[in-house]
Amino acid sequence: MICLLTLPPVPLELKSPLSFRTRAQQQQHSHPFSQTLRSHTVPHKTLTGGGTATTTVTNVALSEHNDLNAAEEDEPLPAELNEELMPNHVAVIMDGNGRWAKQRGLPTSAGHQAGSRSLRELVEICCKWGIRVLTVFAFSYDNWIRPKVEVDFLMNLFEREIKSQMQKFVSEGIRISVIGDSSKLPQSLQKLISDAEEKTKDNSRFQLIVAASYSGKYDIVQACKSLACKVKDGVIQLEDISESLVEQELETNCTEYPYPDLLIRTSGELRVSNFLLWQLAYTEFFFVKELWPDFGKAEFVEALISFQQRQRRYGARLS
Repeated sequence: MICLLTLPPVPLELKSPLSFRTRAQQQQHSHPFSQTLRSHTVPHKTLTGGGTATTTVTNVALSEHNDLNAAEEDEPLPAELNEELMPNHVAVIMDGNGRWAKQRGLPTSAGHQAGSRSLRELVEICCKWGIRVLTVFAFSYDNWIRPKVEVDFLMNLFEREIKSQMQKFVSEGIRISVIGDSSKLPQSLQKLISDAEEKTKDNSRFQLIVAASYSGKYDIVQACKSLACKVKDGVIQLEDISESLVEQELETNCTEYPYPDLLIRTSGELRVSNFLLWQLAYTEFFFVKELWPDFGKAEFVEALISFQQRQRRYGARLS
């Protein structure tokens, strides 16, 4: 699940791995569960002499994105949606960049660039429509087994993206959080992440959580280890361990809304791929056939309409 906020043209081809309570329900339940993209082509050149792939990707994202910004600065919530039933936290498995590029005869890097545009616009839509948290699966812990050249490229890309997006996060009130096993990340990237989280920690308009070097199994294991250490040190007793204590140790303790209300997965795949396994216990799922670069506002509205039509019981029987 690899998709970052912006992606400059690169020669390396990559394969994309990759709380709902309503506003009203928040006051009634103590339980914590509480883009405008259409497909577009990317002009390119392919092989040059010596077998080295050279790709020129026209960055339509910036100009079109700026136009979209100006046109939709005060964009209202679509009439089909009920403001009181909007999710607080949406999670997305951004899947299909590689397939999108392959279908168009483009290198996978072009798919990542198209996918990055989808992510930027989804972040803007979430901000405007009052969604509080967006968690995206950017780089799975399981992706470390990929070729070193690919992993190194992705780590360098992540660093560039943090640098290029930082001012926007600060000026627009966006808090950035990164979850996952950061010990596996390069030291320089770890420092950039730490600085970004520190600079934006007081931003409250919207929170973007990027799952990098993350897996649901890893998250649960690290939470168990943390609790085991507290038992060993006498901080808590074994009998004290509860679901609540486990939840406090999960990586999503960085947000007020740790449980996604809605999970969206693109590309037609029907699995969660080791993503937020504990946190998705009562999440509503929505799967779409569109590949991630083709996922836009219309598809997002469709997902939200479906979500708002569902009854969430949390195990109870509603009369």
